[in-house]
Amino acid sequence: MKRCFIFAAGTFYGLREQPGAPDDLVIAADAGYETCRKAAVTPDVILGDFDSMDAPSEGPGVIRLPVEKDDTDTMAAVKLGLERGCQEFYIYGGTGGKRLDHTLANLQTLLYLRRRGARGFLYDDAFVWTVIENESITIEQTVEWGLLSVFCLGDRAEGVFEQGVQYPLEDAALTAEFPLGVSNHILASKAEVRVGRGALAVGWELLPLCSR
Repeated sequence: MKRCFIFAAGTFYGLREQPGAPDDLVIAADAGYETCRKAAVTPDVILGDFDSMDAPSEGPGVIRLPVEKDDTDTMAAVKLGLERGCQEFYIYGGTGGKRLDHTLANLQTLLYLRRRGARGFLYDDAFVWTVIENESITIEQTVEWGLLSVFCLGDRAEGVFEQGVQYPLEDAALTAEFPLGVSNHILASKAEVRVGRGALAVGWELLPLCSR
């Protein structure tokens, strides 16, 4: 499965999954190029409107985007990864920083990926997010009493089950107006989250990195 690693301009908390396979694609989205440098990762492509950093030297790996556009730089990177056949996406620097709106945009971008047959992982500080729609996901417990949060991405999600957690759900409905799924805890070695109809943002706690 071809992987795409996207480095955005938000807060970088350290590498979890790391690029290195021959067909991995690494994209720096605008000032995410600085994140790549911090992580000692060389991008294959640098793209953006370069409103948050000076544009790098022109070259085959540099793609200039217009400032006025519908896509965020991260979304443009996602679209490029899809065009190049990637099916798994790991997004760093897509949360935190000074822009909550970009964090929300990147959570929606995870749904964009899922609806196109790919899966994205958005890394926060010792936390990772993905999206499921009309399906289930199994999550291995990495931290004792590790946090698990589940949010509805849309008006309503039905047939929601959560198993292996402190507060199980069975055939529940989640809506966008009430955060019922926040701050659960994984108790079993594996937890399962399932939704019969609708989309969910699912996030869980990771072991802290030893160094950053």
